[in-house]
This record gives sequence, C-alpha cells and structure tokens, in this order.
Amino acid sequence: MKFILVSFFLITGLFLQGCGTSQFSKGSYDDVNNENLLDDRWSETDMQKAVNNLVTKIVSHRVIAEAKRPPVVLVTKLQNKTSEVIDTQNVTDMVIVELTSTGKVEFIDKEARQDISDEYEYQNSGMVGNDTKKGAGGQIGSDYIINGAIDSIVKEVGKDKTVYYKITLKLTNLKTSKIEWAGHEQIRKNFRKRRVGL
Repeated sequence: MKFILVSFFLITGLFLQGCGTSQFSKGSYDDVNNENLLDDRWSETDMQKAVNNLVTKIVSHRVIAEAKRPPVVLVTKLQNKTSEVIDTQNVTDMVIVELTSTGKVEFIDKEARQDISDEYEYQNSGMVGNDTKKGAGGQIGSDYIINGAIDSIVKEVGKDKTVYYKITLKLTNLKTSKIEWAGHEQIRKNFRKRRVGL
C-alpha cells in the first residue's frame, strides 16, 4: 500500500511539473526588418510597411514636392478604430521620424508645448541672462496638419482567419482647412488555426 501511495505522489508530481508554466529563458537579437507574424495582431512589421509607403506617397505629392521651402507640419491624432490596443503614438512618432529624414518637411512638436511654456517662464524669471533668454512670440506656425485613423476588419471561418488593416492619413491646409492630400495603406494577413495539445 505504501509503495502505491509513493508511486501515486511521484507520478502526480511529475505530471504537475510538466503542466507548469514555462518561461522564456534564452533570447537572441533579430533584424527589425524581418517580418514578424508570431500572432494575428498588429505588429511592428505592419507599422513599418504602412508608414514607409505612406511617407513615400506624401513627399511625392505636389504640395510637398513642389514647395519653395519645407512646409511646417503638426501631427495631431491617429485614431484607433480597431478592436485591438494599438499604440498610435508609436505610429505617429515613426511618421515624424521618416518624414523628417527626407528633409522635405519640418515639424512642430505639439507634445513639447507645455515644456516650452514652462521654460519661457523660467528664463524670464530673472535667472537667465538677457542675451540668451527666449520668450513668447518667436515660434512659427504650422502650415499643415497630419492626422488619420487605423481601421480593421477580422473575418474567421472554420480554421481560417484573415485580418485586414487600413491606415489612413490626411494632410490638411491649416489656413484653408482644405484636405490637400489623403492616402491609405492596406494590409491583409492570413492565418490558419492549428491544434495545440499535450
């Protein structure tokens, strides 16, 4: 009887150990340009493809391409209309970086406005010399606003699933409120369920 109990507890312990949670213990670096399709959610590959193609379209439009000086642009908001949690700030940051690297556009940093205002207040408090202090009235206004949205459609039939994303950007003239350019990038990914068992 004692042998049976010991065997039972031993087998149960081994079974529970095998069913325990596993942890990732070893990793390696990968090229960020390699496609990432680990799951069916929004990925950095989707962001890179969409942003790179949209930036190419924007800078080739006549408003940017034929401008006598680089237009000053303000990126406002990218709406997430999908059912996923997507860091849209990450997407707009990449748009800013990629557009800036072309040298054809200049940006106003909306996120820094409060910091700039605080710095003006400090510099005009008497702590900074008159020859180097800055103040209100010297900033430039933006010519255009870039905003947009990310939409998605998910279809699932049997073992097959498709995930479709559409990323839309608009370039709006701040003086006239006229949309000077609008473009979208579409991504569709196909997935197939597989059985996961012990």
